[in-house]
Amino acid sequence: MKIATWNVNSLRVRLAHVLDWLAANSPDALALQETKLPDEDFPVEAFREAGYEVAFAGQKTYNGVAILSRRPVTDILTELPGYPDIQRRVLGGTIGSLRILNLYVPNGENTSSDKYRYKLEWLAALRVALAHELARQEQLIVLGDFNIAPDDRDVHDPDQWAGKVLCSEPEREAFRALIGLGLNDAFRLLDQPEHIFSWWDYRAAAFRRGMGLRIDLILCSTTLGSRCRACYVDKAPRALERPSDHAPVVAEFDLA
Repeated sequence: MKIATWNVNSLRVRLAHVLDWLAANSPDALALQETKLPDEDFPVEAFREAGYEVAFAGQKTYNGVAILSRRPVTDILTELPGYPDIQRRVLGGTIGSLRILNLYVPNGENTSSDKYRYKLEWLAALRVALAHELARQEQLIVLGDFNIAPDDRDVHDPDQWAGKVLCSEPEREAFRALIGLGLNDAFRLLDQPEHIFSWWDYRAAAFRRGMGLRIDLILCSTTLGSRCRACYVDKAPRALERPSDHAPVVAEFDLA
């Protein structure tokens, strides 16, 4: 089973990119973040024509998450239990025996901002929600734009980013708390080349210069971790005209 995640930074702008990528790669499910569309404008028919069922939770201009699946998506969740939030950052769904939680974790802006405090509170609420999901789901995938580089291997210049948002110790500690529940970073389950990133700033020719971070992640439960056969970043869409600043991340699992 092939599962992917991609922060598209406006589905309205990048719909053609997504449809082309689906046709070329044929994932079983693709999680999208930053769709930036109200629900009434979501391109349901375009994806159905491409062979995908859709679930989505969106808002105008900001945020927005969606799951595209070859099979129906059921048992929909659109916010963290016990943490009401007007920002559309969470979308859970069940596909067969697989439970998927698609996340657009808050960015945090900078470590002295209210947005950073919101990010840490949101991550604490996420930990509670994931503990509940893991208690009832053996096959759980948690994926999306985490806006956290887990460690210095995931940063093009660790000294430059030390202590800054996306790489600060409180964020990384919150991420380790998620892993400690019994999740695995699928990318790190396998031998990987160095300097693999999933996001590159639009500024300073960062993509061409390899100045990126790995912040788009696929986490999986222990049961799925033993069945993970591949996990990689597809950099090709980042080189397209008018690209998202993120690239798709793909994981492949041997599932009955």
